Amino acid sequence: MDIQKRIEELRELINYHSHKYYVKDSPEIEDYEYDKLYHELLDLEEQNPHLITPDSPTQRVGGQAEDAFTKVIHEVKMESLQDVFDVQELFAFDNRVRSSLKNEPVQYIVEKKIDGLSVSLEYVNGIFTRGSTRGDGTVGEDVTNNLKTIRSVPLRLSIPKELDIPYLEVRGEVFMSKKEFASLNEKQEMLGLKTFANPRNAAAGSLRQLDPSITASRRLDIFVFNVQSIQGVTFSSHSEALEFLKELGFRISPEYKLCNTIEEVIEEINYVGNTKSEYSYETDGAVVKVNSLVQRETLGSTSRAPRWAVAYKYPPEIKKTRLNDIIIQVGRTGALTPNAVLEPVVLAGTTVSRATLHNEDYIKERDIRIGDWVFVRKAGEIIPEVIKVDFSSRPDNTKPFQMPEKCPVCGAPAVREEQEAVVKCTGIECPARLHRSIIHFASRDAMNIEGLGPALIEMLLEKGFIKWIPDLYILKNRQDELINLENMGNKSVDNLLNSIEKSKENDLGRLLFGLGIRHIGKRAAQLLAEHFKSMDAIMNATNQDIQAVEEFGEKMAESLVGFMAQEQTKHTINLLKDLGINMESHFREAESDVFSGLTFVLTGTLPSYTRSEATKLIEERGGKVSGSVSKKTSYVLAGDDAGSKLDKAVRLQVKIIDEEEFKRMCGL
Repeated sequence: MDIQKRIEELRELINYHSHKYYVKDSPEIEDYEYDKLYHELLDLEEQNPHLITPDSPTQRVGGQAEDAFTKVIHEVKMESLQDVFDVQELFAFDNRVRSSLKNEPVQYIVEKKIDGLSVSLEYVNGIFTRGSTRGDGTVGEDVTNNLKTIRSVPLRLSIPKELDIPYLEVRGEVFMSKKEFASLNEKQEMLGLKTFANPRNAAAGSLRQLDPSITASRRLDIFVFNVQSIQGVTFSSHSEALEFLKELGFRISPEYKLCNTIEEVIEEINYVGNTKSEYSYETDGAVVKVNSLVQRETLGSTSRAPRWAVAYKYPPEIKKTRLNDIIIQVGRTGALTPNAVLEPVVLAGTTVSRATLHNEDYIKERDIRIGDWVFVRKAGEIIPEVIKVDFSSRPDNTKPFQMPEKCPVCGAPAVREEQEAVVKCTGIECPARLHRSIIHFASRDAMNIEGLGPALIEMLLEKGFIKWIPDLYILKNRQDELINLENMGNKSVDNLLNSIEKSKENDLGRLLFGLGIRHIGKRAAQLLAEHFKSMDAIMNATNQDIQAVEEFGEKMAESLVGFMAQEQTKHTINLLKDLGINMESHFREAESDVFSGLTFVLTGTLPSYTRSEATKLIEERGGKVSGSVSKKTSYVLAGDDAGSKLDKAVRLQVKIIDEEEFKRMCGL
């Protein structure tokens, strides 16, 4: 083996996955696989110290601080731990410790390694003053406001009256419980947003939100596991410090174990490994620490990690079983997700008979077929997934799996967009995606039905009050039942029903956008309404007719024609017609041609007009409004807090006007 070449390969791999893990919060490999790569590099560099370079991943702790947060320099370095993967390495660690301490008695603390985001909490005279992420161990990110949203972070410590503690810094692990993780992913899917791969990613993404209210909604938790710095109190052992932190009001490492021998340490590690699937939080290992703080001082640290502690990493449990079938589950966004039906197998403490196959590409890349013997694990100890096939055991006559061309729930065409991995149902009446369809239909840019949020829509569907979109317009017949719903009342119901009734008068463009047609956004829907004037004309339009509309291409035309040809679409639109929903365009021809041939871009906040009002004034005078600045832009109308569009206009030498000049141009 070319050692230098392998070292370079490992550095490139580790740097790539470190960036995905620490900065982007979107890892592509399991932690265990990453740790193996790092451990291999570490071993090769220790055997070949002349090949160590300053930029090697082993020469820093990890992570980077995002520019979006204020950087914090850690007075006490937040060190990482050396990983070990088997019992022999634990015995080697124990031998190194005892040898350095000249064989004096040693006690160890075993703590569960919580899989979350490491943070520092600082207290001045018992008051929480600053919290920061670990970052690269030396420089982290100030996330004080976000940490304050975590209820288990004490804002004021319960310091005994006889003590004076001017300053305290502790280290802890912010995490998300398995239950909250499942709930969060359900909400993300409901809203059509990206789901998180595991609780660690969810915790990291939640803590590093620029808006603390989002962090607060995620119900994060924290365990504190170390005193970084303290004034006014001294300790002789780690266990003593933990118990003191508990008295101050911190949630400390759960059920840590004090051990007198390495054999007791191994026994506790095995116990944690056998029971970790029962915990409410995710743990990917166990941390072994020398208990005596004096002994820790003697042992010291390397440039990377303390010599008095190691992290034992559990290998992911993988089982082999037969894949009996592949079924398709349709999610709330209309996504068709393939799932494996397995011969039941016990995995991480539970019996597993279903596992996710993620998407069409995942199946094709691994050539997974019905009848195969496959290897299964729980991703992040939670979600069962098929990871590979045992091709040596493949039965004869198996066939490559093909995703269905129609939704298995409603029969509507199922399509996959270019550069997307997901196949989606296009049926507007599909029961599986109805919740998401109604959320979009009622949204501000569509029919703008105030008071009709995701939670209420969910309740209406559960109660059977609605089974498709048109049922919204007969909710007035259930007024008494609506009043009795949770968090509803006379005023709330009146406001909701009035908003629904008012939406009947909306312009055709809003209705088109609300139908959720692929490739037809808000602007495209408005252009269609202005061009064809009525829903009937749009439903009867050919592919060529639609491509004649400005800004429309073949893909948009095909999507629209296909959508309008579906029986579900015709049924929904006919019901909406019968219920009195407007099917005509409100668009009026330009009152003058003063802006004919001119293109405007709006940026910032205008003193007197909303963007919609300014857009209307421009279009009434024959002009057009674009969302981006280019050399073809005639004017940029800039208000307060104008952003990058204004900068681009300056670079391209596009004329910039304010509201007063705009009014004069409009003749107002």
